[in-house]
Amino acid sequence: MNTYTAKQIAEVLQNDDPQINLRTIRYYTQIGIIPPLELVGNKRVYTDNHLHYFRAILLFSKRGETLASAQEKLVGLPIEEVIKIGENLRLYQSDQIFRNETHVLNEDVIISVSSRVSPELKVKMIETVTQLLKGEGNQ
Repeated sequence: MNTYTAKQIAEVLQNDDPQINLRTIRYYTQIGIIPPLELVGNKRVYTDNHLHYFRAILLFSKRGETLASAQEKLVGLPIEEVIKIGENLRLYQSDQIFRNETHVLNEDVIISVSSRVSPELKVKMIETVTQLLKGEGNQ
């Protein structure tokens, strides 16, 4: 497992959100929204697990949730779940959304599809979701 200083964690996270800075990292650490730092030798360090927590917190923040809400949702979650949450952060990065093809199916459902998906599969996905939405209205 990799270890990081607070400054290194901030630099890594700036790729996910340029507004993250060292002060934010230290604040989140101080308020206990992430797990306690690991002790390696005689130093306390951040690990990859902390990085996953920070990414999950960033995702909740981008959704408009409060830090208290994010903390409540993360407490007691297995690290695998925290990782899954953090992986969704890329969906909130504007450059990712602009590269994708976006289809608005109704006011509640928008599909963002990567250009790597074949045209045939895109059509099938849109048709399937559209049919599901029509079925939802009949229930």
